Formats: sequence, structure tokens, C-alpha cells
Amino acid sequence: QVQVVESGGGLVQAGGSLRLSCAASGSTSSINGIGWYRQAPGKQRELIAHISSGGTTSYADYVQGRFAISRDNAKNTVYLQMNNLKPEDTAVYYCNAWGMRYGSRYNTWGQGTQVTVTS
Repeated sequence: QVQVVESGGGLVQAGGSLRLSCAASGSTSSINGIGWYRQAPGKQRELIAHISSGGTTSYADYVQGRFAISRDNAKNTVYLQMNNLKPEDTAVYYCNAWGMRYGSRYNTWGQGTQVTVTS
């Protein structure tokens, strides 16, 4: 019912910026929130930022002040602006859409986009 596709990853130098995009399609009206996650090699997937259908945002402490999540409702797209990138930000970044459909909670994951930050 809902699909998400990430884009915008790439290779950047430390201190640089990237903007990731998460484009949602399908039954987008059922989405309650979009979260950005990342997973580095050998580590667990972690929540980086979240935006609710009402526009409330939240961030992991370690990206607070550097990353910003936003949305363009007309395009059904959520963005993650990443500034002052550090090598430890290197990971695969995933978009997750969650909501309620037919009385059950669902989660839909994108395929991920690689972000590599060089020293």
C-alpha cells in the first residue's frame, strides 16, 4: 500500500553536506510518520530523525544541530538535510514510513542509500 524510495546519498568530505530524499507513494494518507535510520557496518540500525504527520520533529542527540528533517507534502517527500558531516556518519541511510491500515500498524522500508564521509 505504501512504498518509499530513498535518494541523495553519495561520497562527501568531512564538513560537507548532503540532502537525502524519501519519496512516498501509494496510500500516503495512512502514514503517521516518517523516520530516517542509519546502519553502519557491524552496528545496529538506529533512528536518526523522525517527523510525524502533524509536523512534529525529533532527533537523535548525536545529530542534533547538524541534521534537519523536513517535508514537502505536495510531493509526498521527506528530506534529511545533513550538514557538517563527519566520518562517523558513514552508513546506509534508510527511510521508514509507519502508520495504521485496516486496524494494524505497518512499517515500510526503503532500499537504503549509502552515505560515505571521508576524512
